[in-house]
Amino acid sequence: MICNAEELVGDAALHADMCIIGAGAAGITVALHCAARGLDVLVLESGGRHPDAESQSLCRGEVINPDFHSPPDRFRRRGLGGSTTIWGGRCVPFDRLDFEARPWLGLDHPWPIGYDDLLPYWDRAAELLDIGAPCFDAAAAVPGGMRPMLKDFRAPYVTTEAIERFSPPVDFGRKFHRQLARSRLIRVVLHATCTRISTGPSQGAVENITFRLRSGLARVATARRFVLATGGLEVSRLLLASNRQVPAGIGHANGLLGRHYMCHLAGTTGLFVARPGCKPFHGYDRDAGRVYCRRRFSIQPAAQAAHQIGNAVARLHHPRLADPDHRSGPLSLLYLGRGVLPPEYATRLRQGARQGDRTAHLWNVVRDAPATAGFAAHLLLRRLLARRKYPSIIVAPKSGQFTLDVHAEQLPNPQSRLLLSDRCDRYGVPELRIDWRWSAADLRTARVTVALIADALRDGGHGELGYDPKAIDLDMVRDGAYGGHHLGGARMSETARTGVVDRDGRVHGTSNLYVAGGAVFPTSGQANPTFTIICLALRLAAHLAG
Repeated sequence: MICNAEELVGDAALHADMCIIGAGAAGITVALHCAARGLDVLVLESGGRHPDAESQSLCRGEVINPDFHSPPDRFRRRGLGGSTTIWGGRCVPFDRLDFEARPWLGLDHPWPIGYDDLLPYWDRAAELLDIGAPCFDAAAAVPGGMRPMLKDFRAPYVTTEAIERFSPPVDFGRKFHRQLARSRLIRVVLHATCTRISTGPSQGAVENITFRLRSGLARVATARRFVLATGGLEVSRLLLASNRQVPAGIGHANGLLGRHYMCHLAGTTGLFVARPGCKPFHGYDRDAGRVYCRRRFSIQPAAQAAHQIGNAVARLHHPRLADPDHRSGPLSLLYLGRGVLPPEYATRLRQGARQGDRTAHLWNVVRDAPATAGFAAHLLLRRLLARRKYPSIIVAPKSGQFTLDVHAEQLPNPQSRLLLSDRCDRYGVPELRIDWRWSAADLRTARVTVALIADALRDGGHGELGYDPKAIDLDMVRDGAYGGHHLGGARMSETARTGVVDRDGRVHGTSNLYVAGGAVFPTSGQANPTFTIICLALRLAAHLAG
């Protein structure tokens, strides 16, 4: 069943076998799979069925350096489905190397689990995310193999065989609403904001959680086990703020809660000029189930070790939109319409703008009218109205020039952290204070990645990728932390000395409090996190139900 907190009758504490805080992708996944094993599940969600300003205001917080990290309420959503209501759909697994020791980066024991521990959950994760078979190899994903990005591309250190698959994208609140509403074992309570986790006298077990209704009334929920699935930022905030019985905050005995906060570094850099006759394909193929799939450049594990870098991938991208020399009507149309785009995209579109360019862009639109009209129709039919949306803007530039879109791992850094602010929200919970920091090693990963790809393109006779190493550093941090990839803060570890939760997601020092979601990631890898978050949630549900 699904109800609003104000509809609850009586003053007695709610009780269940399992209490899950948060109804995003991780929380809903755990709820469905625990209920399928016969457990009585209570889900408390701060937001409602649809987005609203009052719920969203609870995500506000402070960023120490706002030039490099978005406000904490920009990429998060409170409500049924959580941030899956706004995500882009890209699904990629972590590489095997991401779980392993990488001594050249100082990562001797990064994850207490391995690549093979998540493989049993790939099929179910793919089903939940609606991405078809979880095949991430270009040769096998599409009958006959996917189209090559570059004909006869072969390089010792770079490959284009690893692919990404795209969800429609799935909104977990919409997809599973009926199943949640009809379930006899799941109770979803909306507009129920958790404000405190309370432990018993021994501090080793959670006794109850306090949640507030919109009216301000406080209620209590009890359970045998509790799962915190509130997203990569809110997990640290709530554990730190639950400091009545444990003064430092639950899980903070060794000072690691909120530390090692990671996002990804991403930026568009360089200029690739294809040689005459070389026609790069940087778009999407569709598999037998009509799922969009795309190749990208990946750096081989041996090269990462040899060059002592972290993991990174890159994609061929359209040239900078602000420069009308691309001669593309569709790209100029995008540039001219940047005012209606979200700020984080519009800022990037303005890079490289010059006085008088508006006239040149208008001329591109007129001169390239058929392509512009076709592009507008494509956006309407294939992206805005389609159930399975075309994942991104793909325009083949007439100039034969491309930029390189780089997505790089951020290494765990104890100085990059989530803290509590001196300000409180309307329920009296301290707001979040974000101190996100990157390192020289993170930037070096991006620079070496671009250099390896440039060498591969030149040696293969495909063209020249020109770049300035200093400009790469600027391009990678210009937009700061990448989107909503909020990882770490409650990292998974073998012992409490090195992390916050154990290999099963249980908070060290407690017997019945677990964390689901990106907060438990010890490393960020190269991959968008959603697929791995769902696999970890399925693994946690199997553990709890067992």
